[in-house]
Amino acid sequence: MTVKNRYYNPSMAHHTPEGFTNPEPHAREDGDFKRWQRERKAQQLPKPPQMGYQQFITQWWQKADFSGAEDRLWFLGHACLLLRIAGKTVLTDPALSDRASPLSFYGPKRKTPVAANVVDLPQIDYVVLSHNHYDHLDKSTIKQLLKRFPQLIFIVPLGMKRWLERQGAHHVEELDWWQQHKIGDLTFHAVPARHWSMRTPWDRNRSLWCGWVVNSEALRFYFSGDSGYSNQFKEIGNRLGPFDLAAIPIGAYAPRWFMQAQHMDPQQAVTVFSEVKCRKAVPIHWGVFELADESLDEPLQELAQAKEGREHVAPHFLPLKIGQSILPD
Repeated sequence: MTVKNRYYNPSMAHHTPEGFTNPEPHAREDGDFKRWQRERKAQQLPKPPQMGYQQFITQWWQKADFSGAEDRLWFLGHACLLLRIAGKTVLTDPALSDRASPLSFYGPKRKTPVAANVVDLPQIDYVVLSHNHYDHLDKSTIKQLLKRFPQLIFIVPLGMKRWLERQGAHHVEELDWWQQHKIGDLTFHAVPARHWSMRTPWDRNRSLWCGWVVNSEALRFYFSGDSGYSNQFKEIGNRLGPFDLAAIPIGAYAPRWFMQAQHMDPQQAVTVFSEVKCRKAVPIHWGVFELADESLDEPLQELAQAKEGREHVAPHFLPLKIGQSILPD
């Protein structure tokens, strides 16, 4: 047996000799991707938002304002968040380029403006990354961050350190699921997610994917990263919850037969809100890139429907405008 995974631990269910896997596997059938592409082309999906792209931007976008000093969370679009906690700043999955792609002229194009360019950001202390897909890890954004903040500390899942060091990062901490790293007043926990990784045709699942919990004495924050629905959410809530603030994905779910193994839908996100024991949460992974078949505004409509009759969820799981911020309870 040839072991290509230098982190391989046979006692870990999510480790393989070649890389990593989900404990709840869901194998796609050969030809599924081509079937999806064929069907979405025939149906001309995704459709524009109901009132058009410009009206969507007018309703759901604003320029970010980072003034103040209190603990606060900003939704910067898709999975990029800025968390101010205990006087430090944590940036999640920064992807601020025009496309989620290795190419500047091809691939999913941003449909809403960035709420803050790198030059607009306050001092950034830490970047946490959930995985290496282009809509979560953007080379240009990383290089701009390192140019502006050379001492930036990256906290990442296993297998991502070498790539970051090639971009010029000097401080990178790699963690496996359920491992933690304490820096000053903050503790970072890597937690399970149901997803996958790949940046080239040759590195599929060679690096790990995860969610993150960031704790201070006053605040507990959960960032799910990219994930399909899984029984792991209850375990996260039981082991590390309850959470004052959480960020839970609601987009890139259509069609369900193709996307369900890697992305949850708004109905599942509402279930996760309860399972991880949130006091307050913001929906993420919507409103920027058209990665699946639903329109940009569909996740918000489905989230509103999913919350009907769920009084313990409805007022506490509210979408922010891209660029808007929220205080913890």
